[in-house]
Amino acid sequence: MSAAVPKDEIYERYLQKAITEINELGHEIAQAGGGERVPVLGSGHPLADVFLVKYGPQPPELQEGVAFFGRAGQAVLKSLQRLRVDPMDIYGTNCLKFADSSEDECLPWLRRELHIVQPRLLVVMGDDALAFVNTLEFPLADALEPRLGELQRFTPTIDGLVCPDLDASLDEQAAKTAFWNAFKVVGTWWSELPPY
Repeated sequence: MSAAVPKDEIYERYLQKAITEINELGHEIAQAGGGERVPVLGSGHPLADVFLVKYGPQPPELQEGVAFFGRAGQAVLKSLQRLRVDPMDIYGTNCLKFADSSEDECLPWLRRELHIVQPRLLVVMGDDALAFVNTLEFPLADALEPRLGELQRFTPTIDGLVCPDLDASLDEQAAKTAFWNAFKVVGTWWSELPPY
């Protein structure tokens, strides 16, 4: 009879598997660019509890090849700090992986990212991202409603939260306030998060 595998060791195995799968996905996306298009890849913890998704890459993200690079990333980081949410337990990505990519090209990639990360909370930023997520055909998923700042069931194991478009919320105070009022639910959700 074999001894039970310690919980830490099980987690490490899942983490290594997720890192390998995220790296393979990133390589596949880069190959799809054919060396002519710069991919914008997701970033963060590969087994994050919170999965942030916005629609398309902005110029700083295209320059660096990383989602949530630049002003959007700084805004999220400041918001997470205010909410006392560990930024090391966040994964962020875009629906579209290239400046000129089609939704059809990118749907399977986002679906795979969600499968790999297996978050507990999916935060969808903006109407375009919401429409995209609702076409994913993710297993056991319900369509998310455009109800800002309200936790919804996405799957039996993933809550959904819809927020305004972060990129469109960075310059105008009313838009910043609307984003914050919806996003701050992440802090409440986080504080009530039961341990695994």
